[in-house]
Amino acid sequence: MTKLRVAIIRQKYRSDGGAERFIEHMLKALSTAQLDLNIITRSWQSTADYNWHVHICNPPNLGRLSRERGFARAARDYWKKERFDIVQSHERIMGCDIFRAGDGVHYVWLEQRARIASPWQRLRDTLSPYHHYILQAEKEMFNDSSLRAVICNSEMVKRDILRCFSLSAGKIHVIYNTIDTQLFRPASDANRYAMRQRLQLPDSATVLIYVGSGFKRKGLQAAIQALAPSNRYLIIVGQDKKVAYYQQLANQLNCLNRLRFVGVHQDVQPFYHAADALLLPTLYDPFPNAVLEAMACGLPVITSTGCGGAEFITDGQEGFICDALDINTLNHAIMAIPALSANSSLGKAARCKIETYVPQRLAQSLTSLYQEIILHR
Repeated sequence: MTKLRVAIIRQKYRSDGGAERFIEHMLKALSTAQLDLNIITRSWQSTADYNWHVHICNPPNLGRLSRERGFARAARDYWKKERFDIVQSHERIMGCDIFRAGDGVHYVWLEQRARIASPWQRLRDTLSPYHHYILQAEKEMFNDSSLRAVICNSEMVKRDILRCFSLSAGKIHVIYNTIDTQLFRPASDANRYAMRQRLQLPDSATVLIYVGSGFKRKGLQAAIQALAPSNRYLIIVGQDKKVAYYQQLANQLNCLNRLRFVGVHQDVQPFYHAADALLLPTLYDPFPNAVLEAMACGLPVITSTGCGGAEFITDGQEGFICDALDINTLNHAIMAIPALSANSSLGKAARCKIETYVPQRLAQSLTSLYQEIILHR
């Protein structure tokens, strides 16, 4: 039987990039299916050794806007030449069969960002050629007749697309991210103790963890402001160009001694094992992997209404949900989180909620979608 040739489009792979890690997880899940898997990319640095093919499209560029336009043109030319059976793009490129909206809707992100931007920053975003290009590319792609399906990783993103574009709801498929529950597991007492010793965290303290790079979008400022009046500790896993700003903020709020900035780590699980809950008041995030990882490790989650992962949380059962900028409610949620050693009911409920979202489920959903598209082509 001839294998179905599937092309996956993503500009680059970064080890701490949630969208890129999803693609690698997806490719691993699909490797057992009868598919010829291809990646069209500018740069792919994964060390995973699986049976998929990487095609480099890296035209010269003169900056961010030039990079976006150049890659879109080169990727489209390549997939047309190769005549793949299905083209699934994770970038906003007109002409693909399937678009996975892993980065959400750019217009909605700009709406949310405007809530924390200065008047000058809002004006700059309005006049930005880059944002104009992304908004136009998104519009052209959603209006293109060759688009057969859109994959969203949350109902939130589906609602955003339906609000912003004239797209049939029947074309939109919500396929949640997956988690390896055998890899991500609750901590043993020994692991928890060892990691807390390493991070100089009191064994009796209630510790939260924040995971994500791009601190402004992921809500680190709100997390620090909400944590400051409490006696809680916070582990911060991730990177940002302005990390010194957040350290200075914590110092001004007299809580820097309770924060641990640990940078980017490919293996985040040991840090989850030192924590009692995930704190991620992200401004706009379709569905961060950190939510599933933390829940699989038996941690309740405090997150925002702008996070697709909130769909896995019933307030007060697997964690807490509030507006990303509601510092007072965030503080109440932080104080409502007990140490796991004292009460693990929230954490157990969190793990139970995600146990069926395994890679096999993702593979089945995607292959069914591919077959449906081929059948009705």
